[in-house]
Amino acid sequence: MRIEQLTAKILDANPNMDNYQLAIAVAKRSDQLLNGAPSKLNIDSKNIKAADLALMEIAEGLIVVKGFIDIEK
Repeated sequence: MRIEQLTAKILDANPNMDNYQLAIAVAKRSDQLLNGAPSKLNIDSKNIKAADLALMEIAEGLIVVKGFIDIEK
């Protein structure tokens, strides 16, 4: 699946999340993967960039993004 499709899938499933919050979550998970954390996907991840892998994990619901609050104005 293309990166744009994964991003749309995540944002559709999480209406309280915006692009900025998703970017922070992907960056944090990418750092974890680059520092040796195992992937939660059952694929050969050697030829996949860490950011793409993080996005795929979030899109599949294997990584839960929490800690963001919705502030009403």
